[in-house]
Amino acid sequence: MQLSGTIITPTGVRKGRLDFGTYIRHVALEDGTTTGPWILPGFVDTHVHGGDGGDTMDGAAGVRKLAAFHARHGTTTLYPTTMTNPWQRVLAALRGVAEVAREARHEAGDEGGARLPDIPGAHLEGPFISPERLGAQPPHAVVPTPERVGEVLALDVVRLVTLAPDIDGALDAARQFARAGVRVSIGHTRASYEQVRSVIDAIYEANGVVGFTHLYNAMGGLGAREPGPVGAALTDAESYAELILDLHHVHPASFQVALAAKPDRLHLVTDAIRACGLAEGETELGGQAVTVKGGAARLADGTLAGSVLTLDRALKNILGLGIDIARASRLLSAVPAAYMGLTDRGTLEVGKRADIVVLDDNIDVIDVLVAGRSVFA
Repeated sequence: MQLSGTIITPTGVRKGRLDFGTYIRHVALEDGTTTGPWILPGFVDTHVHGGDGGDTMDGAAGVRKLAAFHARHGTTTLYPTTMTNPWQRVLAALRGVAEVAREARHEAGDEGGARLPDIPGAHLEGPFISPERLGAQPPHAVVPTPERVGEVLALDVVRLVTLAPDIDGALDAARQFARAGVRVSIGHTRASYEQVRSVIDAIYEANGVVGFTHLYNAMGGLGAREPGPVGAALTDAESYAELILDLHHVHPASFQVALAAKPDRLHLVTDAIRACGLAEGETELGGQAVTVKGGAARLADGTLAGSVLTLDRALKNILGLGIDIARASRLLSAVPAAYMGLTDRGTLEVGKRADIVVLDDNIDVIDVLVAGRSVFA
């Protein structure tokens, strides 16, 4: 297959043509004025609960629904994300993710279209979080005992875990996850800067990768004498941080600060819930009543409860803040792929998976290809 237009390459914006099957075979670049549709690497979402009425906590059926929905908005790789729920329900949700991940891999080998994005694994956002920084998570937080961590690892589906450094057992759990190759993301925490730094150091000593879950949210602010988790994130050059750019969770100026501090380590996520893509009104998240109004999802007390964001909308939001499209693309593709160790995607280069988003001049999605196959087929 071939696609011609304005290609976002690792070195900038160029007119050209892609030749591809499952993988990109050739990239032919030309000089001159760029024309035709925008051609970007597929988006990678490391934090997504739901969409189109489906939710990770619903099990396999919910994962299929949310995955198909977000694929139509440019997401070619995603990590279905759990909520803090009773322990056995969390494990059941992870088994559902594992089932759909197997289906997606099998489907990629079929001759038909790829209806689902690639699902390398799950993001375990709860329940190893602080009961005092639940945000919109239900009150079912538990401590990460070696036995619980072992149960999670035995499922071989979790690739990313949110962990609060201030809870009992956090340090040992961080080491246990890091040694197993799971990315450890700090979030939903009341930890001090020193507590966070101790966990960061433990992860690096175990040859792990450090992240921060929805930077700024559910972790307190940056103070003059109490830098907290935000200060730890912005001053650690090697760690990654995800951010929800729906213009409700984070002020544009705070986004610019994070981007300046972590130019090659900041990436965008949706944190989308089941209401994403549906009409505004009443919905639920983790068994809690949620109202969507004015583009924001909130609990009854006004707490933001995930988002109704898609990554194509996030792209438009970045561009609206004056970020050029090549740099914006990195925040949606190259950086999260690098974070998760996905060396076969994230950029449009020979040998990489043909995970591609095609946009018109209004930055609206007109096609999405997963491993060379259109999700609209």
